[in-house]
Amino acid sequence: MESRQRKLLTIVTEAVLETTLVRDIEQHNAHGYTITDARGKGSRGVRGAGWEASSNIRIEVLCDASTAEGLAAHLRDHYYADYAMILFLSDVEVLRPAKF
Repeated sequence: MESRQRKLLTIVTEAVLETTLVRDIEQHNAHGYTITDARGKGSRGVRGAGWEASSNIRIEVLCDASTAEGLAAHLRDHYYADYAMILFLSDVEVLRPAKF
């Protein structure tokens, strides 16, 4: 089975940023993303998914290392100070390498 190393950039943040983050992802030449609703507890308290104004989303972006690192740096620089946001990078093996 053919596979390829890629980075998985996971973004957990406030739902209000969704449209803006999609634009940022596309401007950094990522080929795609997946967005899901998220809820949990962190340093800013409990975040539920019931009320849109206080809900969180989880965005996953599979891409090459330079795209992931550039996008992560952009997000840190532009959103960390004013929004609840966490980012993490993982090494993954993609089983459909032609798509990524």
